[in-house]
Amino acid sequence: MNETILTGIKPTGKLHIGNYFGAIKPALELAKERQGSTMFFIADYHALNFLKDREKFKEYTYDVAATWLACGLDDENLVFYRQSDVPEIFELNWILSNITPKGLMNRAHAYKAIVENNLSEGKESDDGVNMGLYNYPILMTADILAMNSTYVPVGDDQKQHVEIAREIARIFNNTYGETFILPKEIISKNVGTIPGLDGRKMSKSYNNTITLFCDEQELKKKINRIVTDSSLPDEPKSTDCYIFKIYSLFANKTQIEEMTRKFERGISWGEVKKETFEVANSYLKDMREKYNYYISHPEIIETFLKKGAVLAREKASEVLKKVRENIGKVNF
Repeated sequence: MNETILTGIKPTGKLHIGNYFGAIKPALELAKERQGSTMFFIADYHALNFLKDREKFKEYTYDVAATWLACGLDDENLVFYRQSDVPEIFELNWILSNITPKGLMNRAHAYKAIVENNLSEGKESDDGVNMGLYNYPILMTADILAMNSTYVPVGDDQKQHVEIAREIARIFNNTYGETFILPKEIISKNVGTIPGLDGRKMSKSYNNTITLFCDEQELKKKINRIVTDSSLPDEPKSTDCYIFKIYSLFANKTQIEEMTRKFERGISWGEVKKETFEVANSYLKDMREKYNYYISHPEIIETFLKKGAVLAREKASEVLKKVRENIGKVNF
């Protein structure tokens, strides 16, 4: 069987180092390791649920594309496309909506979290909930099934999306006959939660991120804001701290071993932050230059995306043809 690995990312803001180490880097490494076809897409219509500014919508879409390209995405060996350029996904979304149980959507984590929060604040359970948010998992399922995806790399907190896609595919197959591969999630065990500046999970919603391709001054400023304890410079320090985890993301094995010894002997937090900036800046410098080049040449980005859209539509059309036949629609 020809396996297909699918990875998507929403353009809802500037990408940060948590996005890179938690999703982008593992996905690119997986693409090199696995046989079969690899597909990366920008989930731009998913972002409409959060993003209502047309200029930001365009800006963030290009930002995601430039980031993937700067990080080493090679479209000679994979398919890179924009979700909104593949209309077959949205037709499939409607077809799947008609066999998806409402109860399955009620159990989706994002929807449940909003309902629980509303009830705790004495509001109507669905206050602030639009149908895009409620039906979000079905569109995500269409993204996955339209490409006959075998595997979907996700973080541990996102595996429910693939579980829902698998359940909807199973329901469709039971209703109309074998049509879809049942997708499986791939969860990287080598990547834990990336801590933000305050120690919580790095997230734009917490305002604790380090933007992946910010300039050197901004990078230094952000690293200097990382929360540390009040231990004195000559006191030994535990490597189980936020800044050591961030340092280790960028450092090589030898550098990590040396920093570990410095922690055991005693080192000032100022020196730790200085060395963290140096390894981070060295790691990101070349990629930052590539990112700045692509972001200043949107026509190059469009060329990549349009090329990928042709290939993605070819694959999605084959899947949708089978879907149409199985539900009884005549294909002309």
